[in-house]
Amino acid sequence: MAAQMKAFFDSSGQLWREQTLAGKPAGFFVSTGTQGGGQEATAWTAITQLAHHGMLFVPIGYTFGAGMFKMDSIRGGSPYGAGVYAGDGTREPTETELGLAEHQGKYMAGVVKRLCQA
Repeated sequence: MAAQMKAFFDSSGQLWREQTLAGKPAGFFVSTGTQGGGQEATAWTAITQLAHHGMLFVPIGYTFGAGMFKMDSIRGGSPYGAGVYAGDGTREPTETELGLAEHQGKYMAGVVKRLCQA
């Protein structure tokens, strides 16, 4: 988990105590330095924080369709959420990675809309 995200969760004690975020949907966009750099493990670690807050984790599963199965290029992301490989910080996201991030945003918006209508 990025230091900034850990600092956010570490500072959320009062929100946790009052369960202010309970029932609210959440997801993650992740970035790691290399392939096999822990994108899924990063999401798993963050999910534990959501559970303590009573939040609803919204994974994207394989709803991105064929883009989730592309093997002809390097791409980040997983069923847990969009992701990129940052390398040394100079690598730009691929079109597939950007598309996955956009898909996740739209997917989350659809889930939020359905929750509001319930």
